[in-house]
Amino acid sequence: MFFHKQELQFSATPEAPDAIYARKLQEVLGGQYGEITVAMQYQFQAWNMHIPGKYRDLVFGIGAEEMGHVEMLAVMIAQLLEKSPLGITEDAVQDDPTVAAIVGGTDVQHAIVAGAGARPVDSNGNPWSGAYVTASGNLLADFTSNANAEMQGRLQVARLYHMTDDHGVRDMLAFLLARDTMHQNQWEAAVAELKAEGAEELPVPSNFPQSKEHTKVSYQYLNFSDGPAAAEGTWASGPTPDGKGEFSYHEGPTTSAPMPPHTRPDARLYGTTDMPNIVEKVAGAAQDATHTE
Repeated sequence: MFFHKQELQFSATPEAPDAIYARKLQEVLGGQYGEITVAMQYQFQAWNMHIPGKYRDLVFGIGAEEMGHVEMLAVMIAQLLEKSPLGITEDAVQDDPTVAAIVGGTDVQHAIVAGAGARPVDSNGNPWSGAYVTASGNLLADFTSNANAEMQGRLQVARLYHMTDDHGVRDMLAFLLARDTMHQNQWEAAVAELKAEGAEELPVPSNFPQSKEHTKVSYQYLNFSDGPAAAEGTWASGPTPDGKGEFSYHEGPTTSAPMPPHTRPDARLYGTTDMPNIVEKVAGAAQDATHTE
C-alpha cells in the first residue's frame, strides 16, 4: 500500500528557467542509472525477496525514498521549463520554434508532449525501460548491482553539478549526492553482512556446487590482450577473494577445442547451405508432404 504526502524530501526550486538544463536532468530521472531505475529496482527486489526481516525492510525503505527523488527531479524539471523560452535561439531559426529548440539543445517533447513538464525518458528522449531493473532474488548479486547503480548515478549527478551555476539546482543536487553517498555505503555494508552471516558468498550463486564446474580454469587469468601489465594485478596471482583458490596467470587460453561441423538448418528456413539448391527444394517439399515439423 502506498500513500503520497504532498511535500518534498528536500528543496527543488531553481533560480531561473533553463530548458536546456532540464533536458540534461532527464538523464538522472529516466536514464539507465536514474532515479526511476533505482526506485523500481529496489521495489521489485523487495517484492521478489524470499526472506522477511532486515534486508527486505532495507530495500523497501530505500526504494520508497528513491520514489521521493523521482518526484524532486520531476518538480525541478517542470520549474526549469515553466517560464523558459522554448525555441528562441538565432534569428536564422527563430521563425520555426521546433528547429530552434533542436538547435538550442532543448527537448521539444517537453513542450509538445508534456506541456512544459518532465517525462520518463533519458536526456536523449529514449523512454525509460524496465530492462534497466535488476531483481534476481539473489541478495548478493542484487546488492552488488545496487551499489553499482548508486555509483553510476552519483557519478552522473556530480557531472551535472558542474554543468550549472544555478544555486537552487546545485543545492538539490548536493542533497542527492549526499544520499547517494549513504546508499553506496548501505549496500556495501549489506553485502559485507550477507557474507559475514554466511547467507551468501562468492562466487554467486554460492550454493551451486563448484564441483560441477570445470574447476581447473576457475581461477586462471587468461590474457587475451597484448597488454602485458595485467599480469601485475592481484587478480593474476595470490589468493582469490572468495578464499577458495589461488589465481594463476597464463598468456592466452589453456584450453582449446576443434570447431564443430557447420550446421544445416531445416530447408524451409531457406538458409544458404552447402547443399545444392535443388536438393534443398526437394527436401523442403518432402517435409511439407509428410507434415514434418
